[in-house]
Amino acid sequence: MNKIILCSLLGSAVALPLLFASSPVSAAEVKVTWENAEKYTDVRPANESRKRFRERTLAALEEHIVELASKLPESQKLTMTVTNVDLAGQVWPSQFVGFGVGAANDVRVIQRVDIPRMTFSYTLSDEQGAVISSAEEVQLKDMNFMESNIRQNRGDTLSYEKIMLEDWFNDTFTTNVAANEE
Repeated sequence: MNKIILCSLLGSAVALPLLFASSPVSAAEVKVTWENAEKYTDVRPANESRKRFRERTLAALEEHIVELASKLPESQKLTMTVTNVDLAGQVWPSQFVGFGVGAANDVRVIQRVDIPRMTFSYTLSDEQGAVISSAEEVQLKDMNFMESNIRQNRGDTLSYEKIMLEDWFNDTFTTNVAANEE
């Protein structure tokens, strides 16, 4: 079983050759494992190597998860194992979408039928290791992603996926987030 583990402890992360900025110190501990990432449904680049794009994309998604977890109490630990990612849209050769034969680059075309999806398991535990919340297989998808309010991430290439994760996080951990804000 091939796994990529990118992030850990209190929001600071070391990812393959990447380094993230640290999240607030009061953040919950986070560990994300990207299982068999090279076999995900769609983490396909338009204009760079698959490996580099996959690493950059998963690192950006993980950084967003760490940012979301900063709302949780620091005594908690969120562990996620991601088993599939399917980005919004599809990558097509540029000549197939009307850019002509001379255009060398592929393009990601976003259509309503190509929804973002992510499959993962998670466990949120307290400082003693007692499970607060968990699920074996979350099949996250946003069928309404094109109608979503693209808030602060409008220029972000992963805005649909980040909003989908944010909505799931807020729906799943509202009690834990509210307790941390008091």
